[in-house]
Amino acid sequence: MPSDCALKVDADHLRRDAFLYVRQSSLRQVFENTESTKRQYALRERAVALGWPLERVHVIDSDLGLSGARASDRDGFQSLVTEVALGHAGIVLGLEVSRLARNNADWHRLLELAALSRTLILDEDGIYDPSHFNDRLLLGLKGTMSEAELHILKSRLQGGILNKARRGELEMPLPIGLVYDGAGRVVLDPDRQVQDTVRLLFEAFNDVGSACAVVRRLRAQQVLFPRRIRRGIGKGDLLWGPIDVSRVLQILHNPRYAGAFVYGRSRIACNAQLRAVQRGVKQQDWKVLIRDAHAGYIDWQQFERNQLRLRQNLGFAPGERGRMPREGNALLQGRVLCGRCGTRMRVHYEPLGGQLRAYYRCYEEVVRRAGKPCQAVHGPAVDAAVGALLLETVAPAAIQVALAVQDEIAQRIEQAAARRQAQLQRTRYEAELARRRYAKVDPDNRLVADALEADWNQRLRELDTLQQQHERQQSEDEAQLDETARKRIVDLARDFPRVWNDERTSAVERKRMLALLIEDVTLVAGPTIAVHVRWRGGRTQSLGVDKPRPIAQIRKTPPEVVKLIDELLDTSTDNQVAARLNELGHRNWRGQSFTLKKVIVVRRAYQLRSRFERLRQRGMLTGEEMAQQLGVCPTIIHQLGRKGVLTRHLYGNNRRCLYEPPNGGQLVRGVGGRYGSQPARFIPAQSSTQGAI
Repeated sequence: MPSDCALKVDADHLRRDAFLYVRQSSLRQVFENTESTKRQYALRERAVALGWPLERVHVIDSDLGLSGARASDRDGFQSLVTEVALGHAGIVLGLEVSRLARNNADWHRLLELAALSRTLILDEDGIYDPSHFNDRLLLGLKGTMSEAELHILKSRLQGGILNKARRGELEMPLPIGLVYDGAGRVVLDPDRQVQDTVRLLFEAFNDVGSACAVVRRLRAQQVLFPRRIRRGIGKGDLLWGPIDVSRVLQILHNPRYAGAFVYGRSRIACNAQLRAVQRGVKQQDWKVLIRDAHAGYIDWQQFERNQLRLRQNLGFAPGERGRMPREGNALLQGRVLCGRCGTRMRVHYEPLGGQLRAYYRCYEEVVRRAGKPCQAVHGPAVDAAVGALLLETVAPAAIQVALAVQDEIAQRIEQAAARRQAQLQRTRYEAELARRRYAKVDPDNRLVADALEADWNQRLRELDTLQQQHERQQSEDEAQLDETARKRIVDLARDFPRVWNDERTSAVERKRMLALLIEDVTLVAGPTIAVHVRWRGGRTQSLGVDKPRPIAQIRKTPPEVVKLIDELLDTSTDNQVAARLNELGHRNWRGQSFTLKKVIVVRRAYQLRSRFERLRQRGMLTGEEMAQQLGVCPTIIHQLGRKGVLTRHLYGNNRRCLYEPPNGGQLVRGVGGRYGSQPARFIPAQSSTQGAI
């Protein structure tokens, strides 16, 4: 050791402790590059030789296996910086600058703190005092060289990787369904069940066009999806289980399934917490793209079509929201354009009468510019008009479409049955394998025999459960394809309107059929709703739809019915009027038959005179008035009315009536001389509403 280096150590430095920092960049280096680790630990002898007791030489080796590119994840380096800042460290020992830090920001921060606290730094070449300009300059140069060395190492590695990737020879982890053969070429997985399951996923997405719908279909068909263990215990083993949406999206976005070799689909970036995260890269920015590099499950054109459909499913890009059919009864969901601002209108549902009624509303001004909505259009009226136009246009081709759908359903059921049969065959093989393992074990070795017997029983239970599920699903599929179902499908195919309006046809299926023929529909709200339909191929067609009437007008009784009620009240009671209206086929706004209460409500709403008021204006008398005029009790009057001696007119039930005034003394003479003969006195009509009981 040079004498001038030893002179830098004074009593103030020896009064404080010495800290030895030990680090290796990876765990592999820790286990394989043991000599470097030994050299770092050997620096303790240097500290002892400079005058520090061995017990005051602290070794910080908690960062073994961590990279020195940044200090955020290195707890040992941060504790070292803390000790230096607090003035507890007299000297910091490290084999070289690269062991302490490979980042200039972290390295110069340590130098600045060491200069303020007069802490020495020792490496394999000598001792440095950061408070001296020459030593600080030399340490800064060493830190720059350490960072440059890291950059050179990375550049060499990345250059070799990129050069190999450009030739398509870089070996990368393959997704499920693709494997490397003995010659290092990418081929389809030799397991036939794995191939068929992956193909089934792409076929399902081609049919339904949505990752969520693919998951629902596979789970409804009880199809399990494979995956391989990448690392750890059981590496390379094949496991089967239900699939989720994220896994479907990973498969659909992976170009390896299209037979393409791709490098650079993602890059490493830092987030707000300065942590390294992966960011996706657009396709035009991929570093390497070699099409048809190996066998695949789909072609490149199909892969690009899948990416376009997935982008349309996102629903966040302007003009692309809601392009795929989803739940809800709005027929034109995702295909309605605002005729005023040109943006795509959204669907809004409101509950009405226990159902959800759709409205097409344009919120572009509200969302983008905090303005007011452009327009809102009542959905059912527009849907009915467009549906009628669609029926008129595609009715001649209905039979071909329905038969194609039938063939597709049959093919789909056959594929699902084949997948279940393959899964059943695999489970049966595993059960047989467990049986053979149990048969080969020594019966006296009960520990192993019991474990193998339990595994065999478990495999048998799984086989039995899967067999029952397979038989149950097969019976349900056969019920869908029996002769009755086939005949019903063919009969429905002969009349496309019946297929369209059939209650078993879901709203999603109607939207999917409409999307095959109609590109979009532009709406302009006015006195009438202007509907402009753009068909696939560019042909346009326009029609007008009347706006729905307000509920007050819908509930309003038609004028002809009100007039008829007014005429019938001259000769009939409210009950008789209701019966006559029902005979003539009249109904209220709900489609219900007329009753006594409904007639009374209409009569009062339109201020029609009641039957009682009409009879009183014609001079009819109540029972009390007749009894007072004739000098008898009201009971006698009612008895005479029921016998037909007095003429009475009903205005309510059989006990509510009015009587015609008698002529002279004919009434008394007809009854007998018991009550005497008195001339009848005419009592004019009054406004009293009292009735005879």
